[in-house]
Amino acid sequence: MENFQNSVKAVISGFIDSLRGFVLIFTLDRQIELQRSRLLEINKSKTDSKRRSNTASKSFVREKQEEPRILHRAVQCSLLNGVFFCLSIFAFYQIFLPSIEALLTFSFSVFGQLNTAQWVWSWTAPVLSATFSTLWILPLFVLSKCVNCIWFQDIADAAYKYSRGRPQLIPSISKMIADMLFSMVIQALFLVQAMLVGLLPIAVFNVVLSTLHMCLLYSLYSFEYRWFNEGWELPKRLTYIENHWPYFFGFGMPLAILTSIPSSTLISGCFFSVLFPFFIISGNEAEPSTRTGSYPLQLFSPVVALANALFNRTIGKHATRAM
Repeated sequence: MENFQNSVKAVISGFIDSLRGFVLIFTLDRQIELQRSRLLEINKSKTDSKRRSNTASKSFVREKQEEPRILHRAVQCSLLNGVFFCLSIFAFYQIFLPSIEALLTFSFSVFGQLNTAQWVWSWTAPVLSATFSTLWILPLFVLSKCVNCIWFQDIADAAYKYSRGRPQLIPSISKMIADMLFSMVIQALFLVQAMLVGLLPIAVFNVVLSTLHMCLLYSLYSFEYRWFNEGWELPKRLTYIENHWPYFFGFGMPLAILTSIPSSTLISGCFFSVLFPFFIISGNEAEPSTRTGSYPLQLFSPVVALANALFNRTIGKHATRAM
């Protein structure tokens, strides 16, 4: 009973911690500026000469100009994904296409040929949709994903430097690259696993299990920037989530719920990109509850085994041949 109560408390704690970013993101920039100002004053007080003081001041000003502002990056994510992407899709399907259909129907109705109008529209609409998807949605989607990765990293790095200091990255560059690539494969496979368990012919259970997967995946997304900066390798990150899954289930729940509201996968992706910066901040500032006493949920084990098998059959085999 005590373990159950601790698990419930951990879920609630994770849920509350995940929402802290929506408040902190509006104050972090000011706190970072105050922190830098204090450091500058300390450097000035320790300076023995005016020349060294001026050098430190210039260095500080240059660092301040180069360092991205957290709130500014979050607003950019919202504008790119929420305004340009979502609104363009909405305008096309809710305004442009209905207007073209109405104009086409009116033009043919003048000559009493409504059936012809319906026939023309039956092949015009798919052509317009395909053209819009190919020339606008797909390029913008790829661009937004690339830009979002850069902006998300800027937000995570700025928040981490403020609260935890200089990042302690994985020392080996080759190991770092391998860790990043393997992490991407694990996340993709885990997303597929979440979709598959959602298709199980067991009412309610499949929804709960799929939601649990998505909550843990979103928690991994949110905390991975922080753990990567702390030098945690992928096995340690996954084991930590599996061992303390109630907290991370609660932490990922708001984002999982909010992104499940839209029926369109593209709109859901836009929602995720708009909201995710807040959860990066939350993950950076959170202190996960580790006193749950729950049994580990080894949900990542199947995809890790599959990824290892794929790696051994492809890259590992080529590496062996090269040797």
